[in-house]
Amino acid sequence: MERNDNKTGLTSAEMGKLWATYIGNTMGKCVLSYYLKHIDDRAIKKVLKDALNLSEDWIMNIKSIFKKENFPLPVGFANDDVNLDAPRLFHDEFYLHYLQYLGKAGLSIYSVAVPLVTRKDIRNLFIKGLNDTSKLLGEVNDVLMSKGHLANSPHIPSPKGTDFIDKQNFLNGFGGNKRPLHGLEIAHLYGNINNDVTSKALIIGFSQGAKNEKVRKFLERGKSINHKHIEMLTKKLSEDHLPSPTLLDHLVTTSTHPPFSDKLMVFHKIDMFSMKIREYANGASINGRKDIGALYARCLLDVSLYVEDGANVMIDHNWLEQPPEAPNRNQLTKEK
Repeated sequence: MERNDNKTGLTSAEMGKLWATYIGNTMGKCVLSYYLKHIDDRAIKKVLKDALNLSEDWIMNIKSIFKKENFPLPVGFANDDVNLDAPRLFHDEFYLHYLQYLGKAGLSIYSVAVPLVTRKDIRNLFIKGLNDTSKLLGEVNDVLMSKGHLANSPHIPSPKGTDFIDKQNFLNGFGGNKRPLHGLEIAHLYGNINNDVTSKALIIGFSQGAKNEKVRKFLERGKSINHKHIEMLTKKLSEDHLPSPTLLDHLVTTSTHPPFSDKLMVFHKIDMFSMKIREYANGASINGRKDIGALYARCLLDVSLYVEDGANVMIDHNWLEQPPEAPNRNQLTKEK
């Protein structure tokens, strides 16, 4: 039954989704504020401002809900996590590719939240977030297209008619009897490479300025994983003579002055690699070839272990905030 008022407090889903969205947008505010300090292109600057306004709106709205519910405000990220006066780390074009990632991540998070939250005001907040983020992503793609930088998945011929699969070898992917990729497989392979090239460029910039040795090694390992996954996914498209997105490494400057705290950089990479888990799983779910399923399984293992290691780095430095959790009934029993 739908809850039409806010007298019953927050459910676990509402707490969790609002908590995660708040922390993510405080991080986004830091990153986007820095980008806006180093931007020349007017069209890209406008889209960056629109994205920053969305993050600030989320922060304000969630603060208001938490205050009414007497819910402790997460620390998230603040002025201490960004140096707006640090030299430029990325060229203007990179900001568009970054915003493309940001938009896809937002759509993924908010679309999952809508069916989970039942309080009307909170559900409407996430629906608005979906609509605003969709509009922003459209703006980003329009600017990318106008500048000739939009990476579209490759064209394939339209089918001559409808058909049905009548042989089990449709599922094969190993050996010589292997069918060409179908449209959904191509779309997800291409989209995942697109995410990875953006992630790799960002992590190159981060690793150039990381202060802590453990953080720097963690970032370097993430760069290696990105590189390996780009090569593996690209190979699948190349086998069918299909193009892949190009690298964005050249859009990183040579600055070694970090604009962001080590805490923000590690968290950001955990966030990006967590999105990879969702995106790789989406690709695996619509896949019909065994070799591609095995490829996604390998990528998922790499990413899952990396995210776990990132969480350990955060814990070691006392950077990882505790999400809201259920009461420990066993502990309560022992305390009697």
